[in-house]
Amino acid sequence: MPIRLAPIGEELEIKRVSADEKVKRHLENLGLAIGQKVEVVSTQGGAVILKVKEGRIALDGKMAAGIFVA
Repeated sequence: MPIRLAPIGEELEIKRVSADEKVKRHLENLGLAIGQKVEVVSTQGGAVILKVKEGRIALDGKMAAGIFVA
């Protein structure tokens, strides 16, 4: 499922990232790589705030739509 639709407060694993190579590389540098555990902290208007490791990352709706979790 797209991360925008994921339940809040549940630990999920990134399964796929649909983006061009430049964006994928940037997301990997932020810690959003395939197999990484993340938790959705908040969603509002398509934007998503994620807890990744010990930090938090905010993604706009367009970028969040390309990240799929299970």
